[in-house]
Amino acid sequence: MTQTVANRLKIGLSACFQHADPSRSLFTNKTLQYVEQSIAHWLMSSGALVVMVPCPTGETARGDANLSHYAEWLDGVVMHGGADVWPGSYGEMPLREAWVGDRIRDLYDLALVEAFEQAGKPIFGVCRGLQLINVAFGGTLYQDIATQHPNALQHRDPVSYDQNYHDIVLVEGTRLSQMYPELVHARVNSIHHQGIKHLAPGFEVEAWSYPDRVPEAIRRAPAPGRGYIAATQWHPEFHRPGSPINTVDDTAILHDFLDACTATRARSRPPVHTTPGKIRDRASRLLRQALLRN
Repeated sequence: MTQTVANRLKIGLSACFQHADPSRSLFTNKTLQYVEQSIAHWLMSSGALVVMVPCPTGETARGDANLSHYAEWLDGVVMHGGADVWPGSYGEMPLREAWVGDRIRDLYDLALVEAFEQAGKPIFGVCRGLQLINVAFGGTLYQDIATQHPNALQHRDPVSYDQNYHDIVLVEGTRLSQMYPELVHARVNSIHHQGIKHLAPGFEVEAWSYPDRVPEAIRRAPAPGRGYIAATQWHPEFHRPGSPINTVDDTAILHDFLDACTATRARSRPPVHTTPGKIRDRASRLLRQALLRN
């Protein structure tokens, strides 16, 4: 049955950034915010309407729309993949200049997670999104798996990119394993060099890379008053059902997130006000608050 526009879920998608660059010939010295189309199309495959949530601050900022307005209006948000997370976001100094990440995007992403958490709306993370969620709630990351995790698999290949794969093992008894009752081992793409080192309190690992055991899927443990938060280290939008690589069919993961958005919309929950310190509290918190307000 065809969905009416009013019945379709409205899903926010966090923005990727290309910062102002005077040497760029197109949009010279302008900040670009954008989405990669595969993830938008993945969300749209089940009928959802997808809206990029732009960062409301910056030298060109105008008007009074803020991230809290988007969190109130939308049914859920997906945290996009992309640049490294700045190590300062989890209390470390970059071990190499190449791993400095994108602090400006971190501030925006942390504020976006905080806005949807306060509104009680579902949050799903992909790749960087998983790492950012883990950091937001008090976890830490390997700045580089290859140098910090002994005997690690090759989690990123710049040549093969989304055609780089490895195995995962699902954790018995988790929600993810219940979604795939006949599946213990699966194959996923791997496009990252950072990963979870210490898991955020209140979260559980739902899948590990195999055999080197880097967290590949996480979920916040359900509890009264807690909204839905889940994430995968792999990119589900890059998997194709029926692929000869025999990757996991991520349709169940998408439906699990969208079902949570539907249930949250039906409940019309009042905003959940985050207790102090629930989202990682560092010197950048004041900047994140400014993003929420402005």
